[in-house]
Amino acid sequence: MSLRILRTGPLVVLKDAGRPGHAHQGVPPSGAVDRGAFARANALVGNPPGTAVLECTLGGLRVSFDEPTTIALTGTDAALIVGGTPIALETATEVHAGATVTVSMPKRGLRSYLAVRGGFGVPEVLGSRSTDRIAGIGPAKPAAGDVLPIGPLEAVTSPVPALPADGPLEVDLGPRDDWFTAAAVKTFLSAAFTVTPASDSVGLRLDGPALPWARTGELPSEGVVRGAVQVPPDGKPIVFQADHPVTGGYPVIAVLTPEAADRAAQARPGATLRFVAG
Repeated sequence: MSLRILRTGPLVVLKDAGRPGHAHQGVPPSGAVDRGAFARANALVGNPPGTAVLECTLGGLRVSFDEPTTIALTGTDAALIVGGTPIALETATEVHAGATVTVSMPKRGLRSYLAVRGGFGVPEVLGSRSTDRIAGIGPAKPAAGDVLPIGPLEAVTSPVPALPADGPLEVDLGPRDDWFTAAAVKTFLSAAFTVTPASDSVGLRLDGPALPWARTGELPSEGVVRGAVQVPPDGKPIVFQADHPVTGGYPVIAVLTPEAADRAAQARPGATLRFVAG
């Protein structure tokens, strides 16, 4: 059983739960940028947690299947159209062999997750089927005409994670908030920041009031995680996403909670973000 890519849109990559445990080799975990939407897609179609899906940025994806299957789309309000018929989002739906499946451009959100029962059986690299844009490993970005194998059916029943709530992004301050003035920390937790067009799956680059350091000198490079808010010398925060580097050389003022990191993954350029201490 297989899926044929008819059109990709701006960006489509394969993503799963990532490849943790390889930082000593310079390889970041990578994986789905919005972990909650990724988990919901797999749970809806009956896949085991961590099964590979297609991560589709700003819609435009069009595919077909050579056999009947079950699919689900999560993450944004993009329209899922199967054989010309719109399908409700965040639900599992049956697809007939040969039917064209289209993901439209969303009005809200950035990344949609298309799961198919059985997942994608492309070869693993270091235990993962995720495309890593920094390390340059994992499956290549799918292109029109590509055929992706679908794995064997292994239907399971898993709870479907809840949809995230709106509001400020919750953070835990530190580990280097002591590198910032008290005024900078207060500004970080009260001001609005705008997502810039330079943002991607590596990090959200934010514009807004500068967050000045309280110290001079250099901080030795240290490990960073998804959701870490690193602040370079210009005072403009960067929120690391799934494809973040293994280490960073600038102080991290706070770290987003896992749910907040998922919500940040859906922030488009021009979106306004606010932070609140948990």
